[in-house]
Amino acid sequence: MFGWLRKRKRDIINAPFHWVGEVVGGSMYVSPPLDSPHGRAASRLGMLLGSAFDLGEGGPGGWVILFEPELHLGKNDVLVPDLAGWRRERMPELPQGAAFTLAPDWVCEVTSSATAVLDRDKAKAYARHGVSHLWWVDPFKQLVEAYHRPESEHWNRLGHWSGDALAQAAPFEALSLKLAPLWER
Repeated sequence: MFGWLRKRKRDIINAPFHWVGEVVGGSMYVSPPLDSPHGRAASRLGMLLGSAFDLGEGGPGGWVILFEPELHLGKNDVLVPDLAGWRRERMPELPQGAAFTLAPDWVCEVTSSATAVLDRDKAKAYARHGVSHLWWVDPFKQLVEAYHRPESEHWNRLGHWSGDALAQAAPFEALSLKLAPLWER
């Protein structure tokens, strides 16, 4: 393992309990635990998408959806998105271990005042590693933004939905996603 990454991992291990440590482009960041609106939105979105796309209940299945997976991508990135998904044909079963080296097909960052800037910076790292779909969810603005990255490193905005709208956003457009439950307190 590279010496700098070994040191970064030590720094992350020594971070305050329940804080999330990440390395983005070789720089280390430590974020506080989720606040309640953030956690609620992430949990509810994971349940809705996981039921339809991971379990195939009321939806097409075909995905592995995980909450806060640790992604070890390339030499310079250790990322922890709020949610991530892999198409089953790319990851037919979960690998052993705590970290994933296969980039997901979709990531979702639920922004908070403490993580908004970092979450936006992580988009470049996701693009570098071939993630094709990115969602940002803002529980305070009650907003979902969906992006797609074709073959370039640039994200194209597919759409945004707010309040109690029904969202049909790639790659999960087979589901009309009710947003109101994400914002309930």
